[in-house]
Amino acid sequence: MSVVAEAKHVVKRYGTITALDGVTLELKRGKIVGLLGPNGSGKSTLIKVLMGFIPPDSGYVSVLGVDPYEHPDIRAKIGYVPEEVKLYESLTPKELFDLAARIRRTDTDKYYRMLETLSNALDLRSKLHNLIGSLSKGYRQKVAIALALLHDPEILLLDEPIIGLDPIVARVFKEILMELKRRGKAILFSTHILELAEVICDRIAIIHRGKIILEGTRDEIVEQARERGALEEVFLEVTGKRGEVEELVKAIREEII
Repeated sequence: MSVVAEAKHVVKRYGTITALDGVTLELKRGKIVGLLGPNGSGKSTLIKVLMGFIPPDSGYVSVLGVDPYEHPDIRAKIGYVPEEVKLYESLTPKELFDLAARIRRTDTDKYYRMLETLSNALDLRSKLHNLIGSLSKGYRQKVAIALALLHDPEILLLDEPIIGLDPIVARVFKEILMELKRRGKAILFSTHILELAEVICDRIAIIHRGKIILEGTRDEIVEQARERGALEEVFLEVTGKRGEVEELVKAIREEII
């Protein structure tokens, strides 16, 4: 199974804050990697480094054989959904999609087939000609997802893509990811939804304070943590959040009583 993107011993600092502290991770064709971690753990920074938006301070990054920061044109082969969706509010989704297709030089027939399929799957058809600025957060998320998929990228870097989606579209999106996996795409999926990671991911990496502290299949992670039970329990244990959660639950119970 070929590696199409990787980070090796990557360090990234913002002033005195170390966002990534020696992170190593591989993405392979036909595999989905789930990236789990609490807020501020480094998930979004790692995705931005792989996208080539920011360079690492040290370490090695390769996407499809090149440094993505030094070769920004490689982004045309990546589908990216950011954690905070920012779109051109004065355009309609259709105008934005057309613009992206021209910039990416997407084959016209292929583009219109993908647009038709994704508009139906993501329930976007009725909003294609509305200004993006008038759309709800959920519909903007759908636009961002469609924008990431329209050019049939080889790699998908998805930062909390399910946020804001209704249950039906979230389920459809999950099926889309599984189909893309079957077609050999490499997918990195950052999420807080532990149950979703268990269902769709081939491997899971738990990142905490800029370090990947556990990585493997769900069963391997449970074994590494020497715990038996749900992934949620492993996550709380290895990130040191179990005590915090127990204290919060205790306080709530006392207040209710």
